[in-house]
Amino acid sequence: MAKTRQQKEETVAKLIEKIGRAKAVVFADYKGLSMKQLSDLRNKLRDQNAEFTITKNTLLQRALPTTNYQLPTDLEGPTATLFAYDDEISPIKILVKALKDAGLGKVKTGFWGNLTLDEAKILQLAILPTKDELRAKTVGVLVAPLQDMISVLSGNLRNLVYALNQISALPNR
Repeated sequence: MAKTRQQKEETVAKLIEKIGRAKAVVFADYKGLSMKQLSDLRNKLRDQNAEFTITKNTLLQRALPTTNYQLPTDLEGPTATLFAYDDEISPIKILVKALKDAGLGKVKTGFWGNLTLDEAKILQLAILPTKDELRAKTVGVLVAPLQDMISVLSGNLRNLVYALNQISALPNR
């Protein structure tokens, strides 16, 4: 059943609101994915505070100019839109992995902040570590010198304990 003009205007208003809130927006071709695969993908993305919705290109064309973004001219065929609200990278990684595992669909284009992303840039973002992984690596890099210093400083005490143990093992004369 066709949507009424009012329903379409409401959809455009929702798209404008979602695009305004999102830190990253990615358009993908979902053609060939089953409803179960789409549902699983949406559930995984919901855990990351992201949203994956199927959107008509004509409604996107109406919504994007009001948000300082321009819809790419090569955006054709069935389109689903990923809205990443908190972490920008994790939802993109999940989307790219799901499409790769299914062997169907592909990412088309997207936006990250003020940057326009093509397919290659989105795939590069998908291989980046998440914010939590980067934080863990940073902490590891900061802690390593401290651990080395503690090891060096405790070396003298350790050597003293070894020497005392060896002295105590000597036969009494």
